[in-house]
Parts: sequence; structure tokens; C-alpha cells
Amino acid sequence: MPPALELRGVCAGYGRVRVLRDLDLAVPQGSLVSLVGPNGAGKTTALRVIAGLVAPTAGKVLLEGRQLSGLPPYRVARAGVCLIPEGRGIFPALTVRENLTMQAEGGDGSSESVDRVLGYFPRLADRLEQRAGTLSGGEQQMLSLGRALITSPRLLLLDEISMGLAPQLVAQLFETVESLARAGVTILMVEQYLTYALRLSDLVYVLGKGRVTFVGEPGELRHSGAAEQLTYGAA
Repeated sequence: MPPALELRGVCAGYGRVRVLRDLDLAVPQGSLVSLVGPNGAGKTTALRVIAGLVAPTAGKVLLEGRQLSGLPPYRVARAGVCLIPEGRGIFPALTVRENLTMQAEGGDGSSESVDRVLGYFPRLADRLEQRAGTLSGGEQQMLSLGRALITSPRLLLLDEISMGLAPQLVAQLFETVESLARAGVTILMVEQYLTYALRLSDLVYVLGKGRVTFVGEPGELRHSGAAEQLTYGAA
């Protein structure tokens, strides 16, 4: 069985600025893999390349063995890749219910799929008719995750979902991420809270200047030289 996601020799950047250099990465089916590293290492760019938002200048991106490279973002999304970007991936002027049901094209949009999402985020059940822009930061991030889950993605890309949230809300979000991983959702996660990333991940990649400087299980990272370039967030 091929990996859920594979990057082979990917190079990418912005104009003349080269960010990713011959990046090789594999995410096994049903696993949670974390991509960590210092600021400017290329983590977000890697996610944007996978989602089709940045075109690689070399290399291949494969989803379950099928090439994604060169496809526009909407076709990558239809193939089952869902990116939750840093910040809030919601429509603030729409209600919580509308934000969920408008995903009908990507998922089934049914009341059953909405109920499934609310099972992960019961806090949103009391706010279905509330405008999304009036939710708290943590609730907006829950809604962003919920919008992704309603499409039943093959691959979920999480980019700093804890950014700007209080520690208590961060803990709640990662409880949900852990539940999703246990349910078999394949996840590639970029995360500043390294303690959470190491606790939840099956595999960790460390990026430095656009290249992989370490790959292995979380326990191996703590005893490697790569750990010295990382900052451990609070748990």
C-alpha cells in the first residue's frame, strides 16, 4: 500500500526566493505526522505545495500514489486533501450551520454529517444559528476543523491551529485532533506546541532551511541533535 502522501525531491519558493530544497516526506495511511522546525524553515510552504497553492519548481507530490503536482487547488481538494491554514478558515458573515452545510459539494452536506461534526465539537451545537464571526477564537478554530471534517478528507493538513489561543482551548483542540487520529484520519500537522506534537505523532520530520534534518519517532527526536533547534511549547 502506498503512503497516503509522498513528496519526492520537491523544490519550491516565491519568485527568486527558494524555500524548499529537494524535500522528501512520506505520511503513512492512518498516521499523524508532525512537521516541525524553526521559523522560516519552510513548513507552511510545504503544506501550501501539497494543497496546490504553491507550484513546485521540481519534484512530485503524490496522494496514495497518484500525482497531485500541477493540479489547481480545487482539484487537490476534490481529491481529498483539506488544508486548515494558520488563522481561521471560516466565513464570518455566515452562521455556524451555514458554514457547515455549504461544504455539501465536498462532502454530503447532510444533517447526519453535521451531527457527526458536532459530536466532535458539542460546543458548536448551541451556536448553530450564531454568526461565525462572533464566536470566540477557539470556537472559530473548532468550526474551521468541523468544516474540514464534513468533507471526510483523505488527508488533513493542519497549520498552527493553536496560534493565538489560550492554553485551555489549545488542550481542547488537541483532544479532538487525538480523537481524529484514533479514528484513522491521516493528518500532517505543523505545530508550535512541540510538546503536543511529540505526544500525538507517530512520526516527526524536522525541517531546517527547506531540507529534512531529522525524521523518526518522537522519542528519538529528544535525543537527537535536531532537538536543539526547536522550542518546546507549553503543554
